[in-house]
Amino acid sequence: MHGTEEASAWVRRWTHLISPAGRALDVACGAGRHMRWLASQGHAVTGVDSNPDALALASTAGTTLLADIENGPWPLAGQTFDAVIVTHYLWRPLLPVIVQSVAEGGVLIYETFAAGNETVGKPSRPDFLLQPGELLQATAGLRTVAYEDGFESNTNRFVQRIVAIRTTSLPGVLRCPLDGG
Repeated sequence: MHGTEEASAWVRRWTHLISPAGRALDVACGAGRHMRWLASQGHAVTGVDSNPDALALASTAGTTLLADIENGPWPLAGQTFDAVIVTHYLWRPLLPVIVQSVAEGGVLIYETFAAGNETVGKPSRPDFLLQPGELLQATAGLRTVAYEDGFESNTNRFVQRIVAIRTTSLPGVLRCPLDGG
């Protein structure tokens, strides 16, 4: 089942930007691979997904919410988190809500498939593939710390990834360690 494998290298790389013991949200969490990783790092984690079987596995790592976030209301309206994690999930109407869910000083860590992936496998429908620069546009109100868009040969997929922080200190100096140090 999706979500039982190890946490993504992108998420593991940038977890150090989350406030110690911060509240984290895993959107479309599946069986909770990122929830388990974040909980092991001392974070209080909430996961939301529409699959009850996956959530049963994820529930060992934190709070889970069963919700159809594509057709129903956003179950966390008005709440913000120190970290919002999204991997292998894209529902464009939800992008503004995801960005709004990042608290002041919080971080968005997002990674999903990009245009070009249709040439190497699934997902292949344009609905599930980010267009060039799309994450940069969707997160324009946040400060980008890291961004990648291209082909990943070790996994044979096209991806787009971003790490962005909500800060009112723009355009001032932001001390953001790139190496976890």
